[in-house]
Amino acid sequence: MQQAMAQNYMAYDRTIVVFSPDGRLLQVEYARQAVKRGSTAVGVSAQGVVVLGATKSSTPLSVETAYKKIFPIDKHVGVVSAGLLADARNLVEMARVRAQINSITYGEPISVKTITKHLADQQHMVTQYAGLRPYGVGLLIGGVDKSGGRLFETDPSGTMLEWKAQAIGKGADKAKKYLKSNYKDGMAMNDAIKVVVNALKTGENIGKENIELAVITRGKFDMCSGKEIGKFA
Repeated sequence: MQQAMAQNYMAYDRTIVVFSPDGRLLQVEYARQAVKRGSTAVGVSAQGVVVLGATKSSTPLSVETAYKKIFPIDKHVGVVSAGLLADARNLVEMARVRAQINSITYGEPISVKTITKHLADQQHMVTQYAGLRPYGVGLLIGGVDKSGGRLFETDPSGTMLEWKAQAIGKGADKAKKYLKSNYKDGMAMNDAIKVVVNALKTGENIGKENIELAVITRGKFDMCSGKEIGKFA
């Protein structure tokens, strides 16, 4: 009897557009598991700066940049991902096009909130049509615009949340505990970098050589070198 009930319940995961009897979209939940299995990503919004960090993943003989998890969208905004890298790259390309359209149309950089909403809308759209699957990736979108430093998160359901500091990926639980204890409002840039580096090390017990880091200020996106990261590790 229980086996028959389980089989009937699992029938609800065959398509994205059917809710289970208890109100769940199972394909979205499966996509969230892909995010949880991805390498840890951390973001911190501080005083006029946003810092994004990720755990590097690579295999022997691979080119290091092939596995990068941090992507610039425009000069003032970037993204770090956890989950399926191919899905992240697809969303990043959409975001870059949207940012350039905004710049050409309105003559000014797109706001961090607007580009995040665009990405969240793309993730939500694929949960509403049969024959599609959710994006198996979570994103932290950070940047500095007229309103200051902003940090947002999107997940496979298309949910959009704003944070002062956040972590996603397989080491997220440990990293969040570190952020909760060490984040302070109005932190200076160097303090924010140190918090991100230590949160990543706490999340997955890694060394400085396994950390990827970007610092975003008003109109400037900078990827940090290994030497620069070493100063804070």
